[in-house]
Amino acid sequence: MGNLHFKSSTNRTPRQFTRGEPGESLELHLELKVLADVGLLGYPNAGKSTFIRAVSAARPKVADYPFTTLHPNLGVVRVDDARSFVIADIPGLIEGAAEGAGLGHQFLRHLARTRLLLHIIDCAPLDESVDILGQAHALVTELRKYDEALYQKPRWIILNKADMLDAEGLKAVRTLFENDLGPEAKIFEISALTGQGCREVCYAIMASIEASRPPEPAATEEPLPEEDA
Repeated sequence: MGNLHFKSSTNRTPRQFTRGEPGESLELHLELKVLADVGLLGYPNAGKSTFIRAVSAARPKVADYPFTTLHPNLGVVRVDDARSFVIADIPGLIEGAAEGAGLGHQFLRHLARTRLLLHIIDCAPLDESVDILGQAHALVTELRKYDEALYQKPRWIILNKADMLDAEGLKAVRTLFENDLGPEAKIFEISALTGQGCREVCYAIMASIEASRPPEPAATEEPLPEEDA
């Protein structure tokens, strides 16, 4: 306590005081989690950053080598003046991510508060021997190893780079995923580079988000006070 505590009517300028004691100290580890409605998942170079550039004003780096994205990117997608949602793009995942391989495992926490996950798949890989369905299963397995709650979130399949396949090839890829995931699976064919199908995906996402939001409480009118006669 300082001098003022000892001030009285007879002691106007007190010199008494009490000595303080050591205060409390604390070390904190703060972990940032971004807030987004939609999260993007996929292998490196699947086209996640190109997609977020195509549908929002976000401008993440895009290049033809793995792990171009080194940190999360957020983009606001506006479907009209009064309706919008936020997309989070994280570095690509690879097999073994749950054990620390690659970069994506460092940023999976940023998807914890999303409502919906978009699994971006390169449906026209340069190496034709790549098993895209097997890769998709491997990524989902890593997701489950990391966090069961994240694994349980709704996931839509986005078949990207559709412009690089003819109609028969694209139909074969879609049928492959439909047979694996069942008729209820949400599967979209897009080209993030040309914008093909992106608009339809955004409107479907907006409708899904609006449907999942809790209804707003109805406004109740307060009765007017009765006037005295």
